[in-house]
Amino acid sequence: MTEKTDFGPIVSSAHLADGALPALSELEFGMTLAGNAFERWMVRCMTAAGEPGLTSIDVQVLHSANHRGRPKRLSDLCIMLGIEDTHVVIYAIKKLEKRGLVKSTRSGKEKLVGATAKGVEACIRYRSVREALLVESVKGLGLDPRAISNVAATLRALSGHYDQAARTAASL
Repeated sequence: MTEKTDFGPIVSSAHLADGALPALSELEFGMTLAGNAFERWMVRCMTAAGEPGLTSIDVQVLHSANHRGRPKRLSDLCIMLGIEDTHVVIYAIKKLEKRGLVKSTRSGKEKLVGATAKGVEACIRYRSVREALLVESVKGLGLDPRAISNVAATLRALSGHYDQAARTAASL
């Protein structure tokens, strides 16, 4: 459902919506708002779970390091999170290590990062806060879970188009 006003589509940059696909500008504005809200949520949820002072990247790295109970290579964490600058992830890992939430090990030349018992507990507390404060309210919207999954698939597909366009723009 597209929101319309007398002023046209709901966008942050009307000059971009004047192109061939105004709906894409609406989507971009929605992604901007959702992305910023999601980052605030992750930080505040982790604070409520007992780990204040983490950034959204720190929270994502912790959850990813905990994913499936297996340590991850730095490169895998970067790929999973769509982060090009490995220094961003390295900084998050160092911060999480200082707090005792993740531990780095070596397997040959590769550095592996996994959640510690304290990190797993933080993730479990985060999940509890998430279930109580977010999941219940979203369930109250009555959305079809398959529709939510379809939106997620669409966003993942669009991320590929944005990445390809970014690579092309970098070569100009």
